[in-house]
Formats: sequence, C-alpha cells, structure tokens
Amino acid sequence: MERLLNLHIEKLPVGFYLATSDSIQGLVAQGRTIAETIEIAKDVAKKLIEAQEDNIPKLESIDDSFDYPIVIGV
Repeated sequence: MERLLNLHIEKLPVGFYLATSDSIQGLVAQGRTIAETIEIAKDVAKKLIEAQEDNIPKLESIDDSFDYPIVIGV
C-alpha cells in the first residue's frame, strides 16, 4: 500500500540538502542533490514505518489523483 507524506527540504550552507517530515518522527535524510535526498528520505521513511508501525499516525492513502508540490526557481 502506498502512503503520502510531505517532506521539508532545505539547502544547507555546505551545499548539501536536508529532508525532514512532520508526518514521521525521526525522519532525517541528507544528500548531495535534491533527488538523492528524496531517495534517501523514501528509504528512511519505509524503514521507520516498518519499525514503528503501531506508533506512527496513519498516513493518508494515495488516490488516483493527488497534489504534488514542486518549487521552480526563476
């Protein structure tokens, strides 16, 4: 089953990116690029959900359509 969670991604002063989430306590991921950071965050989230399945509030299920926020720099 797929679940939807929001990531907060910020650029660190040293050039890396950091991802956290209010949806899953303890989710912290760092990568050299945004794409790498998101992939690491997905892996961390999956492991946290599996380890803490009973303690994490149920995440919203993904339907056939959903909103996906993106940021475009201009």
